Amino acid sequence: MTSIRSHAEQHNAEVHRDYKKDRMVGEGAYAHVYLGRQVSTNKVVAIKKIKLGQKFKDGLDMSAIREVKTLQELRHPNVIELMDVYFHKTNLNLVLEYLESDLEMIIKDKSIVFMPGDVKHWMLMALRGLDHCHRNWILHRDMKPNNLLLGRDGQLKLADFGLARDFGDRGRQLTAQVVTRWYRAPELLLGAKEYGYGVDIWAIGCIFAELLLRNPYLPGDTDMHQLETTFKALGTPTEAEWPNMSTLPDYMQYKYYPKTPLKLLFTAAGADTLELLESMLIYDPNKRISAREALLHPYFFNKPRPTPLEKLPKHVRETPEAAKLKRKAEALGV
Repeated sequence: MTSIRSHAEQHNAEVHRDYKKDRMVGEGAYAHVYLGRQVSTNKVVAIKKIKLGQKFKDGLDMSAIREVKTLQELRHPNVIELMDVYFHKTNLNLVLEYLESDLEMIIKDKSIVFMPGDVKHWMLMALRGLDHCHRNWILHRDMKPNNLLLGRDGQLKLADFGLARDFGDRGRQLTAQVVTRWYRAPELLLGAKEYGYGVDIWAIGCIFAELLLRNPYLPGDTDMHQLETTFKALGTPTEAEWPNMSTLPDYMQYKYYPKTPLKLLFTAAGADTLELLESMLIYDPNKRISAREALLHPYFFNKPRPTPLEKLPKHVRETPEAAKLKRKAEALGV
């Protein structure tokens, strides 16, 4: 922890002058993300300005420390690169490689038509990045389409490690209030304090389903509604399917819904696609497939082959100038 602060402070004077924020491109509860550039090289970068919350004795927010530490440890083609860290005034700034779009933009852009080979390559890259995290004992804990960034070359990278934690210690209690609700595993919805890689696998299963449907698979409004939505889609789990489910903190008796075969919803999906999807969305987290096992699944070796990187669909982000002209044209009825 101290090394992160001392490294940043040591370079603070010159580093913050070497980076210029141009405009804000994203805003979350704890951080703003800016499009910027490195002055000395003119390289485009993303700068994540973290709003420091509860302070610790060394003055740093614990979640910010974890994010920096995690990104320093994870070097992989499918994980976003942390290029630099610096303090400016009271803010901690993470300088990250800039990627133009994300998987959510691709899914929502109805002008883009994508094929089974496209989905296969996106899933392949996401699982490679996730496998690298899990092999380094790191849980992402916020897997969702807009945290899977896409570069101009088509490369997909896992991003936003603000909720990431290491999970080597089996007995350590973790919070269940992680992962965006639509992608939150049922054990988290039932208040589990001890969990592992299964929470990320469930989330990536939901993303897989969303890529196939072009719509969110399990969109719940509240935690209770999320469980009900899940049970309606996949059937209400029994103790035989999920041993010790009833011992979880927030467990209660739920209405019984029969399991609906995935083929009825995913009508265009092949048998291998459905088999992989089902192995990710198993209620018992101990039986869920791992990222490494998923990468070895026949789905990735059967036809169609994954679309070559350079041929993957791309979302063209509208520039502020283009958006302004578009609004003017609409106002004039053009």
